[in-house]
Amino acid sequence: MRRGLLISAIVMALTGFSANAQRFSLSTNLLDYACLGTMNVEGAYSVSRRWSLTLGAEYNPFTFRKGSSDQFQIRQQSYNVGARLWPWHTWSGWWFAGKIRYQEYNAGGLLSEITDEGDRAGAGLYVGYTYMLGPHFNVEFGLGAWGGLDWFNRYSCQVCGLTMESGRRWFVLPDDIMIALVYVF
Repeated sequence: MRRGLLISAIVMALTGFSANAQRFSLSTNLLDYACLGTMNVEGAYSVSRRWSLTLGAEYNPFTFRKGSSDQFQIRQQSYNVGARLWPWHTWSGWWFAGKIRYQEYNAGGLLSEITDEGDRAGAGLYVGYTYMLGPHFNVEFGLGAWGGLDWFNRYSCQVCGLTMESGRRWFVLPDDIMIALVYVF
């Protein structure tokens, strides 16, 4: 019993954990699910009263069929790492964030037959507000934009594979329009 308490005290002292602090959170953006079922998760760790570090992922493997040869999709896998500044206190109130992000994507067939696929890498800036629902549950509202370099191929249709264009280009896109549910522990 004593040994367990001693080990716990040493671990808390070395890592800076306190017994009553809420250091971690897991969240999911509900609006991403409306984007053809994009699954997502973001984990965060509070490193101080006003700063937290984030690590997130998004994944969408779905292709939808409109007919025998027509399809549409916004398939992607995306990974990001970032930091948030909380002017008042972590997990509550306004926040400002920066992230670096990588995305592999294949999108097309929604408005036209043209399909784009490729890889994007870049950075983004975000702002939001977190409303505390209870001791462990929050809801977040936020938005942001990211930009960087896109290595892409553009095809004239989803299934024929006829390349119209390929190359590299700079981009700026809206990102993380969010209404997220957050569990803090």
